[in-house]
Amino acid sequence: MAEHKHGTMNIREHEKTFAGFVRFAGWAMAVVIGILIFLALANA
Repeated sequence: MAEHKHGTMNIREHEKTFAGFVRFAGWAMAVVIGILIFLALANA
């Protein structure tokens, strides 16, 4: 088995995936907040 060398793995794809996840989570949160505001105003 090869000896592991810390910091040598290419993590570019991991970083791109995580950035996409964070972007998606931000949009999803904005949509949920928008829906909650709409429901609060429609029920008034």
